[in-house]
Amino acid sequence: MSERLPSVIVVSAPSGAGKSTVLARVLDDMPGLRFSVSHTTRPPRPGERDGVEYHFVERSVFEGLRDDGKLLEWAEVHGNLYGTGLAEHGQARAEGVDLLLDVDVQGAAQVREKMPEAVTVFILPPSYEVLERRLRGRGQDDEATVKRRLAAAGRELHAFERYDYAIVNDDLGACVEALKSIVRAARCRVSHVAERARAVERTFKSAKESN
Repeated sequence: MSERLPSVIVVSAPSGAGKSTVLARVLDDMPGLRFSVSHTTRPPRPGERDGVEYHFVERSVFEGLRDDGKLLEWAEVHGNLYGTGLAEHGQARAEGVDLLLDVDVQGAAQVREKMPEAVTVFILPPSYEVLERRLRGRGQDDEATVKRRLAAAGRELHAFERYDYAIVNDDLGACVEALKSIVRAARCRVSHVAERARAVERTFKSAKESN
């Protein structure tokens, strides 16, 4: 197991803000970054693979993980349960990589409580009109679902002030670069380079003792 603690980067955004696309680009561009695969009780959508997009589990299995304290965060959304397993953090540490979480506002609050050192990022759409156009353009939802998502976005946007960083996704490339910069900054925090810095200190101590 690596002695280096992984940086934990938590990203939230309203549905349709482009978060999934941004995260996919960042994961493709940056080595040493692991995507945290959440558990969910909802059925897979066409093209989704178990263990890739989500760990798809029965409700009883999810509730067992929750009750045994094996989830970093969890929430119920539209009747389905979603949660991040603590094992994801352990796996990232074992691999010596950083962990990227895609969670909602509720989940981010739970992560902040359990891991105050986590870096939190909120991605906003440029405007209501743009978000509505994106949601309708996907062609995945009926009218009632689009309206529900827009209403939820209006409620969630107020949470951005509780995050460490906020990015307005009015340009995909710029949004990707901004998130990559945040990941790089997180990797340079003293808490995450302390062991390496102490190793450098020891070389100076050894040199002084040999002179």
